[in-house]
Amino acid sequence: MTDPRIERLAKILVEHSAQIQPGDRVAIEATIAAEPLVEKLYEEILRHGGEPYLLLSTSNQEEILFRTAGEAQLQATPIFHKLAYEQFESRIRIHSAVNPRALSGVSPEKQKLRQKAMAPILEAQMRRGADRSFKWVTTLFPTIGYAIEAESSLREFEDFVYRACHADQEDPIAFWKQVEETQKRIIQRLEGHDRVVLQGPNVDLSLSIKGRKFMNGAGQNNMPDGEIYTGPVEDSVNGWVRFNYPAIYNGVMVEGVELTFVNGKVSSARADKNQALLLEMLETDPGARYVGEFAIGLNYEIDRFSHNILFDEKIGGSFHLALGAGYPETGSKNRSIIHWDMICGMKEDAEILLDGEIIYKNGQFLF
Repeated sequence: MTDPRIERLAKILVEHSAQIQPGDRVAIEATIAAEPLVEKLYEEILRHGGEPYLLLSTSNQEEILFRTAGEAQLQATPIFHKLAYEQFESRIRIHSAVNPRALSGVSPEKQKLRQKAMAPILEAQMRRGADRSFKWVTTLFPTIGYAIEAESSLREFEDFVYRACHADQEDPIAFWKQVEETQKRIIQRLEGHDRVVLQGPNVDLSLSIKGRKFMNGAGQNNMPDGEIYTGPVEDSVNGWVRFNYPAIYNGVMVEGVELTFVNGKVSSARADKNQALLLEMLETDPGARYVGEFAIGLNYEIDRFSHNILFDEKIGGSFHLALGAGYPETGSKNRSIIHWDMICGMKEDAEILLDGEIIYKNGQFLF
């Protein structure tokens, strides 16, 4: 018997997130480990008149690619994925790795080659996602590999995932609509202002949001969700931040990342662990040293670090910056073939000022 929470998650993804309409062509990206959710998604898309297309991979496919492929093969853009991102109406990606650290031994040089191959796909997602002509959404199916990363049993991790998505409730879509309304009020308070200052034990940073738009992360592109985000003015970021959560890139954990910004650009960078990858990614292209996204996590039900960015960037009482590509719909002009989120906690002795007024203290907005 299928776990009813899987059925509800499929319903959330199709009705609330991707908002599938009759005739929508929908690419489903997953590994075969996510078969229970893939089947329910396939069925739910058909019920809504959509046309589901499976882009499935084996559990070890990426590992085999990096171990076996030559340079030309690593630089080859996946044809079917490129077609879907350029022509389809929707894409639902299900993170479903059996071994999330399978690529931890892959050299930064090889990772960079593959990232360049995937650049046209990311560009199409950003460009077409801005006007919702491409309704992309990313979620996760709990595997034993993710459970181990989160230092929990599989059953505990399943509960964590479905609770964070509210797939354990009878009417989860109503919940996410309420989240959207709550976050809308916060965005209305922020927009139209200029200078944001973040201060705390791990941050002393300023940036400008002048003329930029905040997006309401309430389940349309990510599930689970619970964040607001924008693209800061490109040359406005100044100061220092130490990300007190590991920054994870293709399964490689870069710990203790410290960045200093001068007029928007990373002027110095270091890490306690895997610094070579950090420095290599910063040299990917000119946009990789600039911030494409500034976001504040508002999901207080995600109360633990799971070593998975889809959940961790939403942690209530945190903010994150993404180096590289910004979302055009926010007004961001930064372009890059990378988009790398890095998280910093703000729950202790920390505050955010908006044009000189304290609006956020110790992980909570003051309005």
